[in-house]
Amino acid sequence: RLTMDAYWKYQGEKEKKLYAVLDAFTQNNAFLGVTDARYINALKLFIQGVTPLEYLAHRGFAHVGRHFTGEGARIACQMQSIDELRHYQTETHAMSTYNKFFNGFHHSNHWFDRVWYLSVPKSFFEDAYSSGPFEFLTAVSFSFEYVLTNLLFVPFMSGAAYNGDMSTVTFGFSAQSDESRHMTLGIECIKFLLEQDPDNVPIVQRWIDKWFWRGYRLLTLVAMMMDYMQPKRVMSWRESWEMYAEQNGGALFKDLARYGIREPKGWQDACEGKDHISHQAWSTFYGFNAASAFHTWVPTEDEMAWLSAKYPDSFDRYYRPRFDYWGEQAKAGNRFYMKTLPMLCQTCQIPMLFTEPGNPTKIGARESNYLG
Repeated sequence: RLTMDAYWKYQGEKEKKLYAVLDAFTQNNAFLGVTDARYINALKLFIQGVTPLEYLAHRGFAHVGRHFTGEGARIACQMQSIDELRHYQTETHAMSTYNKFFNGFHHSNHWFDRVWYLSVPKSFFEDAYSSGPFEFLTAVSFSFEYVLTNLLFVPFMSGAAYNGDMSTVTFGFSAQSDESRHMTLGIECIKFLLEQDPDNVPIVQRWIDKWFWRGYRLLTLVAMMMDYMQPKRVMSWRESWEMYAEQNGGALFKDLARYGIREPKGWQDACEGKDHISHQAWSTFYGFNAASAFHTWVPTEDEMAWLSAKYPDSFDRYYRPRFDYWGEQAKAGNRFYMKTLPMLCQTCQIPMLFTEPGNPTKIGARESNYLG
């Protein structure tokens, strides 16, 4: 319930406040106050993997908004399209001060189409906005914006605050206030589709199954950033998954049960994976670091003690021995590198690095023949 006139005024006020902080941050070289230079790699990951998504979302909502005849959905999509373009711009401007002094920020749009790990976010959005207007809203507005967005924005922005990066915190707050509108569009569209016709329920359920899983795999990059890339850590990926997915998401699907919607098909596997995915991803990026546009390292003893406390059932048993060995090799001048590129899943473009449910020592892989 927002007129265009009120929207422009509201967004204009936010822009003034945001750019005042960004200007002060730049003029005072405040980036020198972050906790540790390693933190800059989390920002590289953000501008490479997340910022281009904002632009794809802008294009997608501008496109699907034209398909809807109802003025409510059209205006909501138009506003969200403008929001996403604004997020793309403000994130780029917030990072621009780092770009003057560090590499890894300057070519994100070029890399987005070419770097192996960026095929994950790229394929998510390109598959979504080539799928049709209703599936796009299920994929982006509901599965991502409504169910999973807190797992993306809250860790990044609270992590930035903990690590002294007020530029990133401020654009995060500026974007988060838009997300509440985006979440409303997501839940209202899902409920509208489900209320129109009982035959829509299995179709929407299939879309939720598919896009929840794609979004969950995309957030592996965030899990890795939370557990390994922030010098001062706010919370572990496991804790954030339990709070934002299991508690909040679990309550959401109980609410949707009256429409005939159940939890997504991969929900239990995702809840089991909270103990493993960040460690598996960091190990993969450590090995393939020669082909990554940011730095990786072996965690320190203090950091491994923290990981051990946060992941009592998995870290010491499966992952600490690996890091201990790699640390010894690095000290001996034999830093471990894989000299190839990982194999990607042909369906969702995710590297084949995840393990079988119930067996974190075996890589999970499936094959099928098309029309076979």
